[in-house]
Amino acid sequence: MIALQIGELAQKAGVAPSAIRYYESEGLLPAPQRQSGWRRYSAEALDRLLVIQTARELGFSIADIRTLLHAHPGSTRAAVRWRKFARTKLAEVEATLRQAQTMKRLIEAGLDCDCHEIGACICSKGESCFPQE
Repeated sequence: MIALQIGELAQKAGVAPSAIRYYESEGLLPAPQRQSGWRRYSAEALDRLLVIQTARELGFSIADIRTLLHAHPGSTRAAVRWRKFARTKLAEVEATLRQAQTMKRLIEAGLDCDCHEIGACICSKGESCFPQE
């Protein structure tokens, strides 16, 4: 069995040791075994930490991750819980993409803007900047 100290685990996962302690305090990582007072982590802790980090990068909250990781007796399987969260997150990402596309169109319109007042461009979402056909 591999036994990593907190600094080694942090380096392998690309996080700060304080993040590992935080995830432990939030119940996302199980309390590690201690050897001579030092935390000693297993390879499973690294796997779990990588899942947590990926979920955080995807925008999931700590509460969401806790729900994803910890099944309650009689609760749904992990894959079912994941699909539920993934559908919700996908809808959020799609909304963000739509907003980004709107922003892009407005900025592109501003590059060729010939309006006399900035409000004409911004309030029209850039539509008044385009030549009328």
